[in-house]
Amino acid sequence: MVDPQPSEPSIHETTTEARAGSTPGVARNVLVIGTLLVVILFAVIVLVGRS
Repeated sequence: MVDPQPSEPSIHETTTEARAGSTPGVARNVLVIGTLLVVILFAVIVLVGRS
């Protein structure tokens, strides 16, 4: 016969508890800085290519 009670209780955690910390947004900063650098590089290429 199957035991109706689970052998281990279920665990309920918040998302912050589950990932064991906070997200500082480093990936967002890297993406923003990288995108800005690409835009600046393309602008320089366009301006240098005109002369």
